Amino acid sequence: MIVYSLKIVTIRKETDDAVTLSFKQPGLKKIKYTAGQYLTLIFRINGRRYIRPYSFSSTFGIDPTLDVTIKRVPGGIVSNHILDVVKEGDSVEVMEPMGDFIVSAEDRSEEKQLVLWGVGSGVTPLYSILKDILTNHLNKVTLIYGNRSHTTVIFKDALEALKNTYPDRFTLIEFYTRPEIDITGTHIIEGRIQPSKAFEYIKSISGIEHTVHYICGPAGLKESVKVALAEVNVLSDKIFSEDFEIVKNEEDFKSIQTQSIQIIKDNESFSVEVIKGKSILEAGLDALIELNYSCQTGNCSVCKGRLIQGEIKTIGVKEISKDLVENEYLLCCSYPITGDVIVEVN
Repeated sequence: MIVYSLKIVTIRKETDDAVTLSFKQPGLKKIKYTAGQYLTLIFRINGRRYIRPYSFSSTFGIDPTLDVTIKRVPGGIVSNHILDVVKEGDSVEVMEPMGDFIVSAEDRSEEKQLVLWGVGSGVTPLYSILKDILTNHLNKVTLIYGNRSHTTVIFKDALEALKNTYPDRFTLIEFYTRPEIDITGTHIIEGRIQPSKAFEYIKSISGIEHTVHYICGPAGLKESVKVALAEVNVLSDKIFSEDFEIVKNEEDFKSIQTQSIQIIKDNESFSVEVIKGKSILEAGLDALIELNYSCQTGNCSVCKGRLIQGEIKTIGVKEISKDLVENEYLLCCSYPITGDVIVEVN
């Protein structure tokens, strides 16, 4: 895992509760990334280390800086620190770019039409993808974007500019849950993103079987969109979603109880109580052990540990990472079944 120290050159206010941090690229060797990936930021707040992944809003080869866009989360330690404390000129440690929410080479071909579904700050990786496709490829793209009102739309002016630049290739469909003024227009709809309404537009696309869909937003959005797409025979392998949380099923925790385990890091052993419902990673961080992690959803392998003893259950991950070898687990989605668990981490 490579860690860089990058300087913030500008902080741009996007809305009342969202900002974009622009980091200066290293002078000698540029940090390369693919549209749709994320950058993991590391902060030390009140003596504790916090690590958070944020999707790129910049696009490599188009934007000169490395940009991430952050929306304030009520009670969120890191997002509030960024919006209220971090300033231009600060240096921040970041991990190398990661993430597989990207458009494949096959789907960048001209005959494929991309449909991007986003809510609120979920537009961030979609915006990076949108710029890449419109600038470097020939696909037609539709962005279906939900917000509370027109004042909370992140990248509003930039999206309007893209509409004007690529009128034949880019369609923007907006949903507002709480419009503050009477907004009229053929591509503006009052209410939450309703697949039934959105598909009035999508069905007008000639050859819906050639569409590829990217979803970034709440779990409810993802599920409703996937169900609606299945009804119009869009295959599941043409539907991709970015996940920033693990979906947990209560049934999976029936065999889980609060356990005391041992975590070994740098040849030092720590006794940690893992209460029912918390992962080994969460319990370790609560015990102020400086464990490495990033996505916290089982999609990267930064938080992996080696099981020395005992039994662990993996919960909330559809597919086990291929980076893991025998007896390795991702601690963000690992839960101890027995009380004799010993895990070693780097």
